[in-house]
Amino acid sequence: MKFPFISTENPLILASASPRREELLIQTGIPFRIQASNIIENETGFIPEELCCHLAQKKAASVKAVIGSYWVLGADTLVLSGNQLLGKPKDTREARQMLLLLNGRRHAVITGICILDPSGQMASLEAITTNVYFKKLTEQEIDAYINTEEPYGKAGSYAIQGIGAFMVESISGSYSNVVGLPLCDLIKALVKIRALNKFPIS
Repeated sequence: MKFPFISTENPLILASASPRREELLIQTGIPFRIQASNIIENETGFIPEELCCHLAQKKAASVKAVIGSYWVLGADTLVLSGNQLLGKPKDTREARQMLLLLNGRRHAVITGICILDPSGQMASLEAITTNVYFKKLTEQEIDAYINTEEPYGKAGSYAIQGIGAFMVESISGSYSNVVGLPLCDLIKALVKIRALNKFPIS
């Protein structure tokens, strides 16, 4: 079945209130509007890649139920250090614990992206992983970074696109994935499933 391409009249629906994802989509020039999902992210029993995809799908489905016939994008990002999943810190203690765990080590940032077509059927679902390498941080650097309040609201307690960039020695994989949305993979998927006629959009 053919559906209308994403356009100004038929924008992509982003099932997220994340300002990082909003900024990344603005960067692409793809017409979109935001409809935040309100799902509770307390799932267990999944491996990390499956969990990201599961949550991305839940977000997309919850929004699709209320917005009508549009293409819908759901996304969920997790930070994995060893076998430990890191979400968003609730307080200073949790932020410090997370940064100490990431200190001087490699960790993975995994984003699940789910695209539903205008009929509500699954059009694309995948998980993208980027490996991030932190430099060795001093306790003073960790405390000073926490005092900026940037870690709050960020999975893993840092923002690579902000002050937190000083901690990142290198990455292997998509930079935008670490911010919250793997743009190259997303655009490839949108073109493949014929949600976009072409890219860049003129």
